[in-house]
Amino acid sequence: MSWIAIALLSAAVISIVNIFDKTVIYRYATSPLTLPLLIGMAQTIVGTAVILINGIPAGVTLESSIAAIISGIFFGLSGITSQRVLFTQEVSRTIPVTQSAPIFAAFLAMMFLNEPISLLQWGGILATVSGSVMLSIRVRDVGTIFLHKSFYMLMLSAFLFGAANVIGKHALTDLPILYTHGLRMFALGSVFLAFALRQESWRDVRGYFVTRSPALLFVGTNEFLTANIGILLMLWALSLGPASLVTALFGTRAFFVVLYSTGLALIWRGSLGEQTSPGTIAVKILSAMLIVAGIAAIANPG
Repeated sequence: MSWIAIALLSAAVISIVNIFDKTVIYRYATSPLTLPLLIGMAQTIVGTAVILINGIPAGVTLESSIAAIISGIFFGLSGITSQRVLFTQEVSRTIPVTQSAPIFAAFLAMMFLNEPISLLQWGGILATVSGSVMLSIRVRDVGTIFLHKSFYMLMLSAFLFGAANVIGKHALTDLPILYTHGLRMFALGSVFLAFALRQESWRDVRGYFVTRSPALLFVGTNEFLTANIGILLMLWALSLGPASLVTALFGTRAFFVVLYSTGLALIWRGSLGEQTSPGTIAVKILSAMLIVAGIAAIANPG
């Protein structure tokens, strides 16, 4: 299987994670730190288990292991930032903006991994930014157009995600995929725990276990299965292809998220807190299509 197909499959899988995340946030969580705490607990367990079961492979270097850990830390910081915004914003407006990560990945990969970027790919970067901005614009009743404040947090999340992939690509030059995944997930989980382990979030989580809340099924399926499959697929694609282009193709999850969330909102009115007016849906779809078109150009070596 080509790295292009693997990256696209990863995007399709991870977009399901985003939808489940928003379901937990919208229907069950009372604190913006509840879901991050659950993610931190789950991924720390996953990372530890993978490292213990897999062991330390022969020939592993300290530099590559540190790179994998740093990649996981950046991945965690990116995730905790986007999760904070996701608590109050629609998933189909939040996730597509974070897909501007290819912009930062392209710059970083060009500087540190010597990956070339063509004029067509730079055109794709501009299209990606334009689509991201469109998804963050709000129009007040008086007609004032402004960027929603969440846009800047999401752009920071995108930068951190792009950096995580570039550093992860460097780690994968020496490390096996599974070992790299274990280190990254342990680091990511630790970051989430450091930010999210607070009294109000722990009270929420404890309540889920006491009442056997359905939220545990969503989170368990997400964090122990779906998310790890998606992330492993992305690492597999990174091990085979350029970091800038894999990150770009992974950005097609913007399209999948808009497709999934809008479809669910149309079938079950009010699900996920999504707005479903014709104008809102049109803007979301147009913006996602623009992002995907930009990503397609970024992935074109011509």
